[in-house]
Amino acid sequence: MKVVVTRAAAQSEPLVAQLEALGHEVVRCPLIRIEPLGEEPLDLSSYDWVVVTSPNGADELARRLVAPPAHFAAIGPATAAALRDHGYQPDLEARVHTQEGLRDELPPGRTLLAAAEGARQGVLDAEFLPLYRTVQLDPPAPEGDVALLASASAARGLAATGARLPVVTIGPQTSEAARAEGFEVLAEATTYDLDGLIAALESL
Repeated sequence: MKVVVTRAAAQSEPLVAQLEALGHEVVRCPLIRIEPLGEEPLDLSSYDWVVVTSPNGADELARRLVAPPAHFAAIGPATAAALRDHGYQPDLEARVHTQEGLRDELPPGRTLLAAAEGARQGVLDAEFLPLYRTVQLDPPAPEGDVALLASASAARGLAATGARLPVVTIGPQTSEAARAEGFEVLAEATTYDLDGLIAALESL
């Protein structure tokens, strides 16, 4: 198939390589870029838990961290892997890869949610630290058989291009956003990570 990949350019290559290895033709259509929100060093040693919700968050923490928390919690395997790549071992990886899944497993303690500007708040009993923002780009409408969407913001960004092609999504929140924008959702990942996204594509 001709598959449109909408991830930020800096993040897309592992996904592109897997898709090409499976025989798909890939159309790169980055819809966002990542913009860091600070440069000052971060001393998080007073926190029992720091919750990290994306590889971008792990990268930004690693870039600025001078004193780690007692424990890291990762929302899913890709985020956990990104933490490990920077030398930080997550003590908790949510079985259900959502904030709700983390909430159900997270032990008590002083907690910090380190995530993107505009991330959902109120699910976790946590202080909030915005590490980066996603800036929407304005590419021309891509052409392909199907687009892969890994976030609700990607659904909105793809709609803004004027594209009208079916999509495969990384999870229910992304599916909801895609349908709200008028996209046909052909498949939804059962594990909310890139492996799940590829598995959903291969199920078509």
